Formats: sequence, structure tokens, C-alpha cells
Amino acid sequence: MRRRISTFLTLAVLLFGSWSLAAPQPAAALDPFTGYLMAHFIGESARGEQIYLAHSRDGRNWTDLNGGGPVLLSTVGTQGVRDPALVRSPAGDRYWIIATDLRIASGTSWSDAANRGSRSLVVWESRDLANWSVPRLLNVAGGISGAGDAWAPEAIYNPATGDYVVYWATNSALNGVTKHRIWYVRTSDFRTVTAPQLYIDRGSGQGIIDTQIIEVANSLGGYRYYRASADGQITVEGSNTVLGSWTRIGDLQHLGISNGATGGNVVEGPMWAQTNGTNEWHLWLDQYATGRGYMPVRSTNLGSTQNFATRSDYSLGTTRKRHGSILNLTAAEESRVLAKWGPSAVLNRIQSYNFQTRYVRHSNFDIRIDASVSPVQDSQFRVVPGLANTSGYVSFESVNYPGYYLRHYNYDLVLAANDGSTTFAGDATFRQVAGLADSSWSSFQSYNYPTRYLRHYNYLLRVDPISTATERADATFRITG
Repeated sequence: MRRRISTFLTLAVLLFGSWSLAAPQPAAALDPFTGYLMAHFIGESARGEQIYLAHSRDGRNWTDLNGGGPVLLSTVGTQGVRDPALVRSPAGDRYWIIATDLRIASGTSWSDAANRGSRSLVVWESRDLANWSVPRLLNVAGGISGAGDAWAPEAIYNPATGDYVVYWATNSALNGVTKHRIWYVRTSDFRTVTAPQLYIDRGSGQGIIDTQIIEVANSLGGYRYYRASADGQITVEGSNTVLGSWTRIGDLQHLGISNGATGGNVVEGPMWAQTNGTNEWHLWLDQYATGRGYMPVRSTNLGSTQNFATRSDYSLGTTRKRHGSILNLTAAEESRVLAKWGPSAVLNRIQSYNFQTRYVRHSNFDIRIDASVSPVQDSQFRVVPGLANTSGYVSFESVNYPGYYLRHYNYDLVLAANDGSTTFAGDATFRQVAGLADSSWSSFQSYNYPTRYLRHYNYLLRVDPISTATERADATFRITG
């Protein structure tokens, strides 16, 4: 159960609007859905265990966002994440990504990860799906005696309690048996949680790691909620309450698909998604044993696994899609996501005025101006509203190191991860003014040291007072596409 235990994800596709606690009935739908967003990781490469996004118009054929590079990097815990889950608030005004705090690429063994790993999840928060907070750790398994890890988290809004149920797998001893079981906590803000409670235990020695719950608006198949779990099989269950009793519906043995108990196509990381505007559902399964990534299994009646069928008319884009989560997107959400990370997203370069073949770039996290930058992404930035002041000020976010910004440190320019502090925000914020050497170009005045400007010196970037003609030229740049 080595690699299989690495994936536990829950989609928490919260497709509905506000809930009434007095009468927990399915609420009115959000705006019509027009597309799909998948969050995933790509494997155990150097930066494979980070947050990647893909977009689809039809729910089967996927295009990598951000040019196939990561869109969020973890700078906390193990500095790697797997098994991301996308969560939307019932009102559609807030979003979270929660993920396993695990980086096998750092040299961690699966045994160490399972028995002496992180007991926290990594959390990002957003109000628009495009701009995300700095990552933070959420300790969910610390209250479990002998907990060795906290893997494959998922979350779903529970109208019966008016908050979110966060569930994940932890390896620990219980009744003399050490294995992975599913535990849960409740939270309203993904910052504070209740004490962990046991959620799913298959009995005997059978472990369970990957579980994902989806809600069905019209109780298709007889239940309001369905969950798929990797527990030796891919087991499907139904219930009318998130925290109530669940009924086993079946598994996918008839398709030659298992989680390892009977051989065949061994998969993990079940991931639900409804086809927009239809009663068609896909259960995506990560073919980790063969390294082929996700494949979809189709159903039009979740009340019986016998109608589930594999399909081959899909494509996954360039990157390998590993254990992740799919969110159905409204037109407004889709527009914001594509504007930030889609093929037509605006990516800028910063050209030197007096060395016009040279552009600002990062190299080993130091900042300089160079010609013929390779890869070109080292010289591409998103010019965003200033972190410390959004009125007339800007900050520069790296394209291939998302969440990292140009900031000065002891007056030297470096590329650094945003730590969320006011000091960092001030150091990474600049006022764009008319070029000191040519008013048709631009210069960038430091926000917290307003007598200093961004300039190059011996090709290295720093913030300095400017007085001479040479210094004015050094401090003049052009933002280009």
C-alpha cells in the first residue's frame, strides 16, 4: 500500500447556494456552470508535489494552466503538497485548497511519511479562485494518539451543522491494529477545528486512505450523498447525511478495476465530477500503478455500480494528473481563472533602458538583468496591485515561482516567498512613475524607502537613491508583454 496510500482526496464539489439549518434541503443552484477546474499534483519530481491546475470545457478534455507549471508552491511544513481538494463555500464567495503536507521528492521514505510524517494539512484561501493567500498549516491529527500522518484531505459543507466536515486518513494504532483509517473534524473557517473523530474504519486489517464525498441535488439513485473510497476496492456508498450511516452500493470489480485487492487495473484517488447540465457523472481514478494518471468511469445512476462504464474519449493535457479535485465553474469563475493562468494571460517582462537586450530575471533567487534568458519564464512576471498599497503601486510575482515576489532585502533585490507579513509587503511594493531617464518608460519607487528606486548596478538589481544621469538610466525600465 505504498503509493496507493499517498492519495486521499475529496472533491467537496459544493455546487449549491445558501443552506437553511432549519430545513436542510438542497438549495438553489449557483449561476449555471460553464466549465471545470482540476487541482492536482504531477508526481515525485523536484516540483511535482505542488498545486497544478487544469481547465476543461466539456469535463473530459483538459488543458494545463500556467503553461503546465505549478500555480501555488508550499513554503510551509515539508514544502511539498499532494492530493489537493478544492472547496467552495455554499454562497460561492470563498474558496479553499487543502492538501497533504508531504514531499517524497525530498528523499522521505514512504515508511517515514506514514509513521513519522506531518499531522497537519496545508491550506490556501481565496475570494475569487485567482488570488490565493499564503499557505498555512492546519493541525488536524495532533489529537489522535500515535498519529503518524494526515493524508489525502477532503472537505464538504454539512447543512446539518452549518459548517464544514474535513476528513482525511491517519495511520495509527487502535484496538491493537495499526493502519490507515478516515478521521474527521469540523470547522467554519479552516483555521480552528474540533477534536478529531473516527469516521471510517473498514474492520480487520483493511486500511482506507482515499475517500471523496459528492452531493447530488436530485437524490439520483436514492441518496443525497455518495462517497467513493480506495479500500482494497473502489467502494461506492450512499447516505442522506454526511455524518450519519452509509450503505454500501458496490465496487468496480466488474470493470477489472480495484485498489489492489484483486489485481487488474489498480487505481487510487477517486475524484467525482458531474457533467454540467446533465445527470451524467464521472468518477476519475488515478492509475498510479501504471503511471498513466487519471481515467474516467461514467455513470448516469449512482445508486448502482453496475451501470458504471469506462470510456476512452478523453485527454489529460501535457502533465500527468495525480490525485486531485474537480470544481464545476460558473462563467464568472471561469473568466477569472483563465485571465490569471490561461493561454491568453498577460505575462510581463521588465526591459532595461540602457541595456535594451537585457531583461530583469531571477537566478538562484537573486535578481539581475540578462540577455537571452533561458528559460524565458525566469524573466516573466505578473504585475499585480501592490501588496502594501493597491493605489498606484505594483508588485512583481514570478510566473514560474508563484507566490514569490521581487522584494528588497538590505537594499538588494531578491526573489522570495510572500510570508504574509507587513514587512514583506512593504519590501515588495513599488510605485510606478515616469521614467527618470525617459518619461515614456517607467521607474519604480520603493514603497517603504521612497527616496530609493529600483535600479541595476553591475547588472544586479537593488534599491538606491538616484542622483546622476547614469543612475537615472539604470533606474529606468519598460514593462513589455
